Amino acid sequence: MNIEQGAKMLIRHISQEDKTFIQIDSDADGYTSSSLLINYLNSLFPGYVQNNISYRVHEGKQHGLILETIPEDVKLVIAPDASSNDYEVHQQLRERGIDVLVIDHHEAEKISEYACIINNQLCDYPTKSLSGVGMVYKFCSYIDSLLNIDNANQFIDLVALGLIADVMLMKDFETKHLVNLGLKQITNPFFRGMTIKNEYSLGGNITPFGVAFYIAPYINAVTRCGTQEEKLLLFESMLDFKAYEQIPSTKRGFKGTYETRVEQACRNCTNIKNRQNKARDASLKIIEQIIEKEDLLKNQILIVRLPADYAIDKNLTGLVATKIANQFQKPTMIVNETHDAETGELIWAGSGRIF
Repeated sequence: MNIEQGAKMLIRHISQEDKTFIQIDSDADGYTSSSLLINYLNSLFPGYVQNNISYRVHEGKQHGLILETIPEDVKLVIAPDASSNDYEVHQQLRERGIDVLVIDHHEAEKISEYACIINNQLCDYPTKSLSGVGMVYKFCSYIDSLLNIDNANQFIDLVALGLIADVMLMKDFETKHLVNLGLKQITNPFFRGMTIKNEYSLGGNITPFGVAFYIAPYINAVTRCGTQEEKLLLFESMLDFKAYEQIPSTKRGFKGTYETRVEQACRNCTNIKNRQNKARDASLKIIEQIIEKEDLLKNQILIVRLPADYAIDKNLTGLVATKIANQFQKPTMIVNETHDAETGELIWAGSGRIF
């Protein structure tokens, strides 16, 4: 699955002290994939990581590489959990003399000619239920085998968190085994902080069910509704060398004091989740009124079109569509009235879900 090629590519750029850029995908699997990779490399090459690696979180629910956001001075671009099908971007980066390393698990039509693609869906690797973070773990484990070390397993809790949050099937032995191992040794600053914060809800016993219902939704809330600053704060609270740095406190009544980055990130998760719930509930009321007014329940598929004045946050359409589909037991599409950025043409854009 090109894992040897990818490892040699990365090691070559590190040995040359080249600048590297990592694109963080906009969901829990993307955050855990990128943080695992950076934490692993920092355990081996801290000077290189902290001086030569830059990274970026997406502004919305975009996925993959965006050419305009990639720094001009980099020689290597890494896309964990995304970008297998960004064929044109890969080609343009290659033409600029930039190598691209993709470590992914999403389906794609073909293997890109202009990037090193490590993807369990595009080769004969048997465990297809590994998500992006699982593939990054396999990549790091391969580097371990080359160096005769065992560093990747230090970060296996992030593997468990990403696999659970991405709702991967646990029928495969390897996937289930990694989740079990990861939940037995939770040391990542953010993951550990959230288990402590939600200790009562978790019942003192960390299980896949508990992580899925009491930790993963908070990460999803930040990726959907957080500001760019809040998203970056959450991601950096997953980095071992960043999480415990002291930063100005945002806690009410504590102006002028300091707290750790991970402490602030864990508190933010609760605030942002509450913010998301309020926005979701307000949108649900509007949609329920439209369904009743337009007698949409007579249709086998619920298609709710929201005029511009009632449009909901595009990052929430999937969440709201899921709620409506479950409430009315019908396949549902929620679409906002909007306009094409280039042509100005009226379009309807949103999300669909089944119950």
